[in-house]
Amino acid sequence: MSLLATKMSSDDLICSRKMARQNGIVQPLLTDLYQITMAYAYWKSGKVNDVAVFDLFFRTNPFQGEFTIFAGLEECLKFLENFHYSDSDIEYLKQTLPENIEPEFFAYLKDLTCKDIKLSAIEEGSVVFPRVPLLRVEGPLIIAQLLETTLLTLVNFASLMATNAARYRMVAGKHVSLLEFGLRRAQGPDGGLSASKYAYIGGFDGTSNVLAGKMFNIPVKGTHAHSFVTSFSTLDDVSSATLSHAETRAPCNLLQLASEWRKKVSSIIDISPEEASDGELAALISYAIAFPSGFMALVDTYDVKRSGLLNFCAVALALNDCGYRALGIRIDSGDLAYLSVLARETFDQIAREFQLPWFSKLTIVASNDINEETILSLNEQGHKIDSFGIGTHLVTCQRQPALGCVYKLVEINSQPRIKLSQDVGKVTIPGHKEAYRLFGADGHALIDLLQRSSEPPPEVGQKVLCRHPFQESKRAYVIPSKVEHLYKMYWSDGHICIKPKPLLEVRERVQSSLRTLRQDIKRNLNPTPYKVAVSDNLYNFIHDLWLQNAPIGELS
Repeated sequence: MSLLATKMSSDDLICSRKMARQNGIVQPLLTDLYQITMAYAYWKSGKVNDVAVFDLFFRTNPFQGEFTIFAGLEECLKFLENFHYSDSDIEYLKQTLPENIEPEFFAYLKDLTCKDIKLSAIEEGSVVFPRVPLLRVEGPLIIAQLLETTLLTLVNFASLMATNAARYRMVAGKHVSLLEFGLRRAQGPDGGLSASKYAYIGGFDGTSNVLAGKMFNIPVKGTHAHSFVTSFSTLDDVSSATLSHAETRAPCNLLQLASEWRKKVSSIIDISPEEASDGELAALISYAIAFPSGFMALVDTYDVKRSGLLNFCAVALALNDCGYRALGIRIDSGDLAYLSVLARETFDQIAREFQLPWFSKLTIVASNDINEETILSLNEQGHKIDSFGIGTHLVTCQRQPALGCVYKLVEINSQPRIKLSQDVGKVTIPGHKEAYRLFGADGHALIDLLQRSSEPPPEVGQKVLCRHPFQESKRAYVIPSKVEHLYKMYWSDGHICIKPKPLLEVRERVQSSLRTLRQDIKRNLNPTPYKVAVSDNLYNFIHDLWLQNAPIGELS
């Protein structure tokens, strides 16, 4: 379905890639104040040469599901590449921070870059799970600390959006088109732009967001609004009814042809032409004259059954007389299952009556505040919708508005660090770690395993003891048929080590990664939890460190 898709020249694409690399919002001052105050306290305490390891991870999968899609890595790498405090940044900080801040600290900030940072990450577009770090940041403590908030904001929403989109793709099925229509409802312009990008990564086929189309080379789709239809009152509002034939270029009077066809079609589908809106017909004729090769009409402004469908079919058949083929309809209100079935039956009836096989294949697009549950319900009702236009619930992630990634210190100067809590779910897994995905005999991913970096990696065909990080009795042996090392070094020595993949490849990665999961893990209702474990060595390391750091209570 084209829906007036925009095409980009190679020059435009080059320009768009340049624009996509530049994001004036993402800069060192896009952070929380306490990152700057901590940096000064570190500096004042003589910790300039301390070396730290931070893990960025989340604790719970979103949307009551059992998987998450990792996204945002490319933007993180751009941030590292361009990290630098400008003169105006330094002047602002001098005015904002307390007066007792030593001038030398600002000179220190001015010279900071990410050249000494190492960033390892899971491949963008991969399926990921709680507690497994998505990013591992290593380097000078102060600069690693200053990266926290910005990395979190770049990963949290991106991963949430990509996951939400992937879930929509799964419930809609492979053969239904998904279009992101959410810009007007998004959390501001930056939220809208990010939503368009990560919806595409998650499996959507296009967006209504023109800027996202230019910046990220996402197919842009769109038709017209109800206001276009209601701006016409009578057939006299058609200012020019002439359309050149697609092949002969002979003039065609589309108003006359459509009026004639409306009478013929009304007798077939048993709808009186007097019931149909003349203003709506005038609007559709005018839109068809403007876009004869891209005629996609909104048909629910007045009444789909008694007006919209009849008027659309009349104009579509008139266009056919002029050598053009209409694309289809959009329904934005009402009983979407019933109306889509009615529309498909009408198209089939006309196709048979006038021997126009292509007419039965016209596209039916549905919008109207659609969410996951709506699509599941429509599936059960046997809808005939070819494409869903989804806005509010997708781009705002109404079902769960935040992912909850955190950024925790796990090692400093080669010494492990652990955060303890009465809530065991908030206890961190300390130390420099590696992550592996172990696959079962059926080829599906079986378990993610965290190990200390000093341990040898698991091997195919060799028994591995996998343990729950905090529950002693939960343990199992796994003999993997395949072992995938999850981390790659993406940033080191001040440059990107692995170039980010194009958006289309990241999008394909999402689907290929999802295919490695069993269906019961991906199902919408009561999915099976995917297992994340630690090695026996790491388990003992965690609990030894826990006992060393936990205060000993006293009974009296």
